[in-house]
Amino acid sequence: MYRVKEAFYTLQGEGAQAGRAAVFCRFSKCNLWNGREKDRADAVCNFCDTDFVGTDGQNGGQFETADALAAHIRSLWPEASGRPYVVCTGGEPLLQLDERLIEAFHQQGFEVGVETNGTLPAPAGIDWLCVSPKADAEVVIKSCNELKLVFPQPLAPPERFLDIRAEHYFLSPMASPTLPDDGLDSVKQSNTRRATDYCLSHPRWRLTLQMHKIVGID
Repeated sequence: MYRVKEAFYTLQGEGAQAGRAAVFCRFSKCNLWNGREKDRADAVCNFCDTDFVGTDGQNGGQFETADALAAHIRSLWPEASGRPYVVCTGGEPLLQLDERLIEAFHQQGFEVGVETNGTLPAPAGIDWLCVSPKADAEVVIKSCNELKLVFPQPLAPPERFLDIRAEHYFLSPMASPTLPDDGLDSVKQSNTRRATDYCLSHPRWRLTLQMHKIVGID
């Protein structure tokens, strides 16, 4: 059984794949926060701004088999040229994503991307792996395509993760989960400046912004 909060066709908004068309498959549940606002203060990832609770989102639902979910995701891809790309996210997708589902996606023609907090081992067959560490949670994935760190996090300074082998190292400025993210949020502006300064001082790191929010898409 796979539980999906929502699934939708859009452009990837961050990181090395920014601007690429993709179907996002957002799995329910996370191992760093239960998603309930009343428990946010005690969560490892207390700055999360994503709703991943339940299966009631756009194109969400429960899927009995890997083939059923893969076919559902394929139905969201347009009949157009270009290799289909699915981004498995959450919540924490590695609580549910397994080799059977990855193979089912491949059989549907998809390249499979994953965005994970890195605290769980990754199954074989993933084509693009993005690790985004959170606070002091132990990261067990030590090799990935991109490391994307929300910045700043007091318990997760960038230098802590330099043992992780990655093709790309990104800093993503933290926004406030309780303030409107309308491009005028002073907290976000301040964090963008801090991330920019860090990248200038540590050129291994690159700045990534949430393009999807800037241009006004999901």
